[in-house]
Amino acid sequence: MSELPRLVCATANPHKVAEIADILNGLVELLPRPADVPDVVEDAGTLEGNARLKATAVCAATGMAAVSDDTGLFVDALDGAPGVDTAYYAGPEATYAENRSKMLAALDGNSERSASFRTVVMVVWPDGNEVVATGVCHGTIATAEMGTRGFGYDPIFIPNDGDGRSFSEMTDAEKNAISHRGRAFAALVTALGGR
Repeated sequence: MSELPRLVCATANPHKVAEIADILNGLVELLPRPADVPDVVEDAGTLEGNARLKATAVCAATGMAAVSDDTGLFVDALDGAPGVDTAYYAGPEATYAENRSKMLAALDGNSERSASFRTVVMVVWPDGNEVVATGVCHGTIATAEMGTRGFGYDPIFIPNDGDGRSFSEMTDAEKNAISHRGRAFAALVTALGGR
């Protein structure tokens, strides 16, 4: 039996780390990003570019394969915004609640609420090789927050593949089975199996 791939997680966001660890449980040995590795400026302008910046920096700092992801929420009525700026939609220091509040205000009275989450996951090895995988989840933006679980935009995103509940109203297992991040990491595991 072969050893599990060992990957250093490039993100320091504890919510994302927990979700990634849950999705990859038993498939990959996920190591935490060392505390002395600074945050990476995500200024590539694309999800894939930002994921590459983070994975490359952590790989260089640790000498080990690193995994990173970048996620965007693309809202049709907002011409695809906030997109690559999803985490900073209400400003560089915005809280999750502030981002959601701005989103709900921007769509107030709008019946066109279709949106999609897109996650790009990347693994970079010390030899420069990389694997990229993506995951998409289509859905709609709710008119008000629903549920208390999860993080980010979970309380206002209702996936099309669900049963009408927001991500925040689902268990972790339910969310991970259909979410953009769950799909991206499932695709990554498949890709790593062929490496």
